[in-house]
This record gives sequence, C-alpha cells and structure tokens, in this order.
Amino acid sequence: MKENNIPRRDFLKKLGFGIAATTIATTGCDNKKNPVVKEHIANGELPKGKMTYRTNPNTGDKVSLLGYGCMRWPTFTDEEGKSTGEIDQEAVNRLVDKAIEYGVNYFDTAPVYCRGKSEYATGVALKRHPRDKYFIATKLSNFNKKTHSREGAMEMYRNSFKELQVDYIDYLLLHSLGGGGVENYENRYVKNGMIDFLMEERKAGRIRNLGFSYHGDKEMFDYLMSLHDTIHWDFVQIQLNYVDWHHSRGVSAEYQYMELEKRGIPVVIMEPLLGGRLSKVHDHVAEKLKRRSPESSIASWAFRFAGTWPGVLNVLSGMTHMEHLDDNIRTYSPLKPLSDEEKEFLEETAQMMQKYPTIPCNDCQYCMPCPYGLDIPAILLHYNKCINEGTMPASSQDPKFREARRAFLVGYDRSVPKLRQADHCIGCRKCVPLCPQKIKIHREMERINQFVETLKQNKEF
Repeated sequence: MKENNIPRRDFLKKLGFGIAATTIATTGCDNKKNPVVKEHIANGELPKGKMTYRTNPNTGDKVSLLGYGCMRWPTFTDEEGKSTGEIDQEAVNRLVDKAIEYGVNYFDTAPVYCRGKSEYATGVALKRHPRDKYFIATKLSNFNKKTHSREGAMEMYRNSFKELQVDYIDYLLLHSLGGGGVENYENRYVKNGMIDFLMEERKAGRIRNLGFSYHGDKEMFDYLMSLHDTIHWDFVQIQLNYVDWHHSRGVSAEYQYMELEKRGIPVVIMEPLLGGRLSKVHDHVAEKLKRRSPESSIASWAFRFAGTWPGVLNVLSGMTHMEHLDDNIRTYSPLKPLSDEEKEFLEETAQMMQKYPTIPCNDCQYCMPCPYGLDIPAILLHYNKCINEGTMPASSQDPKFREARRAFLVGYDRSVPKLRQADHCIGCRKCVPLCPQKIKIHREMERINQFVETLKQNKEF
C-alpha cells in the first residue's frame, strides 16, 4: 500500500493475486455468471442405451463409466436463496431415476456427506429400484477419536446398512487415507481390528469389494500398495484430472494410476472437475477449449480425460442439477477417448491454468463446521469465482476499479454472511489437518481478509 511504501505490484504479489488474473470486467462477482462461463452445458438430444461400461475384473460387474457422487445432493433453500441443509428428497429421486434410466448404475456416498444425511437420501431413492440395477459404494468415515474405537467404527459400519436399506455393500472404502500417515491408518483400522473384520465381511459377502480413497503423499501411497499382497485391495479411489495428472500438490495422479494399473487394481476417479473448477475456468482457458470443440461443454474435456484411461472403472461426478447429469450422460454415451494429441492439448491447458492463482478448494466440507462459525468453503469459492471470471479488483488506478471493488464486496456479503467471513478466523488451525487438498486455510483466511479490508477502506494498492 502507498502509505507503507509498498509498490502496487509487490502488494498484489504478497496477497497472492497474480497480475495475469486481475483483468477487470463489468460483470459482478456475486450470483451473476460470466457470459463465457455460462454456456458450458451442451445441448441436443440425450442418447439412451449408449452408456459406456467397464468390467470389474474381480467380480465381473458391468459398471457404468459415469458414477453418481452423492456428496452434493440438492437441498431446499430459504427466502434468500441460501441452502437450509435439508435434502430435497423428491429432487434426489428424480435425479436418481433419470441416471438409472440412461445407464448410470454406480452411486457413491459416505456417512459424513450432506451433514450425515446422504446415505439415507441415497438409500430412499435407490430402494425404489431393483437391487440388481445399481451398485452402492460407501465409506467407513471414522475420522474422529470416538469412531477410532472398535465400538464406534462398528456402529458407523452397521448404520450404513440401515441408512442405505441394504444387506450387502458393493464397494466399501476406507475413507480418505493419506492424511496423518501410517499412524492415522493404524489408529483407524489396524489397532481396533477393523481391517481384519472388514476382510472377514468380504469373505461373508456383505462387502463385495474392499478399497480405499486416497489424499496424501507418495510415501504413504507406496505403503498402502505394499499391503496389497496381504489385504488385496479390490479397487482404489484417487483424485485424477488433467491438472492433477502432472501438477498435483501431493503425489501426481499419473503416478497413482500407473501404480494401480500395473497391479491390476481397478481405479475409481473422484474430483475429475477439481471441485467444479475445471467447468468454471478462467475466460482465457474457456475460450481456448471452446475454439477447439465449439459443440462440447467445458466440463466434457475433463470427463473425457478421466475416462480415457483403460484402468479406470468409474468416474464420479457430484451432479446437483439435472443439466449437469444430462451433460455427463452425453459425454459418456458413448465415451470418445482422447487422442494423444488431445492429451497434449489438455496438458498445455493445465499449464496455462497454473498461471491463475485459485485456491485448490473442492468444497468437500471436511473443514466444517468451523468452531468459530466461518463458512470456509464459501469464502474460498467466492475468491476463486472472481479469479476465474476475471473480475478481481486489481488497481485503484484503473478506471473500472470502483465498479470491480463494489462487485467484489457486494458478492462477498451475498455469498458469506458477515459473521461467517474471514475476519472471524483466529488462526486455531483445527481445519488444516482435515483438508484433503493440504490448504493452509488459516493463512488463506488472513490473506483474503487483508484484501477485503483494503478494499473496504478504499486504499490504493
């Protein structure tokens, strides 16, 4: 800032706002969508009976390449249009019915999704269909010390059967391994005897496939691979997309995929869109993708990338809205695998995206609830939205600065209630170890709050 003798460029750099991402636009950062971003759903007739399937080599299951991630079921909204947190069961039923009608047969949920309500909502929707028409995946999400005990973990495991209204689970995952390393894995599954119990449940047929979902570093991934001869992982769920293939913060998606493929372990993909960021890319990236394939949605590029790899059994998508489901059905009915040249094109796109300093928040909600009331995902998503739409206020010398400044602040207040904004963070760091993306959340809250306060005071950069 000027009074502190810090040049504008250095101040922006200190805050983490790259110059390339500070284009001023006349559209706001609130609920209005940028025209380039808004188009991203393809149109046309929805193909029926053309879904791409992959065969599970362990069981012979014919699994739809498109899987339904049940972490973001639609909810009712209040008078201001904000979610009440209560799942709209009728909307869920309609989504599930259409998914099954067009060939989707893999549904992935967890005890902790949708504030603990996802398994029940998923079970209600699926129970209306014959059991042999779908595969259910859920997780043993024993994250806290209470559920580390055998009693706590067993209660969670058995409750999944009750909530889902089933007597067997097709795909059971040890949830989010990697964080906390070997000690965390042993506390959650080994010392309490749960891994031995789950292997016995697999023998009894109450679990048909046993695997894990992964967020961690290379060392821990290698350790889990070393257990394969003993446990025999039936499948593994990893984060894979065209950015994380080479540019992941932790172990690359390419490394994980190749290690699984050479062992013959089927791969389930999560975060093919990086929490939606690959469907709401910066204008410059969107224009490049649209020039290449005008009739395709932006999201379809990411889904084609994830589905192209032959060792991939299933690609999950959290489809809250019907248009998202329709778009993904088009992409996978049938899948058109990427050529080598198209893979190179997406790698160039990934490198371009590295220039835009968005925060890698996937809105997974694992950091919530914050003990001090912050809506952490909403804060980060508003920031990312403004970066991607090119509406970040950059310079008080710019003639459109006042307009962009107001749009950012108004959008911030609309997206995040004042008592839940970044200025209420005390830096307790309780959220940091919970984040699968390894975001230093307390630092991002401090940085964003500094930027917001500068805008409010209308100081020069």
